[in-house]
Amino acid sequence: MKSQYLGGFDPPRVKNLRTWVEVDTNSLKHNLKEARRAVGKNVNLLVVVKANAYGHGLVGSAQIAVQNGAQYLGVDSIDEGVELRKANIRKPILVLGYIPNARLSDVSKFNFEIAVYNQETIRGLARTAKKLRTSEHVHLKIETGTSRQGILLDELPEFIRLLTKYPYVKVRGVYTHFADTENPKSTYYRTQVIQFKKALAILKRCGFGNFMVHAASSAAVWLYPETHFDMVRLGISYYGFWPSQGVERIAKRRGMSLKPALSWRTRIAQVKRLKKGTWIGYDRTERLKKDSVIAVLPVGYQDGYDRRLSGIGVVIVRGKRCRVIGRVCMNMLMVDVTGIKNVKPGDVVTLFGRSGREEITVEDLARLIDTINYEILVRINPLLPRIYS
Repeated sequence: MKSQYLGGFDPPRVKNLRTWVEVDTNSLKHNLKEARRAVGKNVNLLVVVKANAYGHGLVGSAQIAVQNGAQYLGVDSIDEGVELRKANIRKPILVLGYIPNARLSDVSKFNFEIAVYNQETIRGLARTAKKLRTSEHVHLKIETGTSRQGILLDELPEFIRLLTKYPYVKVRGVYTHFADTENPKSTYYRTQVIQFKKALAILKRCGFGNFMVHAASSAAVWLYPETHFDMVRLGISYYGFWPSQGVERIAKRRGMSLKPALSWRTRIAQVKRLKKGTWIGYDRTERLKKDSVIAVLPVGYQDGYDRRLSGIGVVIVRGKRCRVIGRVCMNMLMVDVTGIKNVKPGDVVTLFGRSGREEITVEDLARLIDTINYEILVRINPLLPRIYS
């Protein structure tokens, strides 16, 4: 589905769609293979599918991951995990984000493993486990220098005493998260590893053992083999995107490659021929400097096309780049198609991805509005259809 849009031809699967996301499953498979090559056969792969699989579709992306070697899936919330279980995905699921105590019964019901970093969660989980006569498996999140959720080193002994008191709660894993491995010039991760290993030593001295150890997310997967431990958490790189340009340069020098899996497309809703001097859009931010042809697209910031791209974003129409003109609206935006032949309503427009010889990358858009590729991806409206090919 990468080139046939040049002449207006639609593959059958998208004929009835006005705005949609395409996901190349071969690219996802390639990226998983590259991650496996980087970490070796003895390290488990946890694929992170939170935030609607970074915009790629939660269930579809998870299914492809488990069919192609992922041992674990990572989600942010109980609700994401429930969606995967309803889709008959049986692989272990680690809930990484906060869980209200009122939802802890779902941990047992759906057989989740959860991140633990506060004592009340342990107590609540223990009550549920005792009542249901089950064992619940947790991953202790150790705070080593990112200052987000996590157990501080001096708090760890109290957590250990609590876990000893509640035998229904089993430690399946211990992990941490790095602050800036996306910056290859920084060595701060080494300080974090030292702190992390101190926590592991404390746990083992207190009789805890036989748990998985994990620390590396995408950047460390490619750069720092010493952080791979028993499992790595592959996030944005599963979808074919590098965590940073610095990581990309080093990984490519080491022979690694990623293939972006996602393209985002819409259609032309209307074509308008307007005279020089005509104002365009809300707030009259732009006025035509010559007679022009403007195409109206049925996509806007509700769909995740950032309003900051007003006047500076670009799209591809019939194989050529066209500038967004005027304000991006909630459900519409306008582009200048002056000089492009045969443009008509219904023509497919590429918001990012490849069309013919032209390509707009997620990074291209991120640079225009001074953000990161992650944000561009996860803000794509989850209600838009995901088409897997």
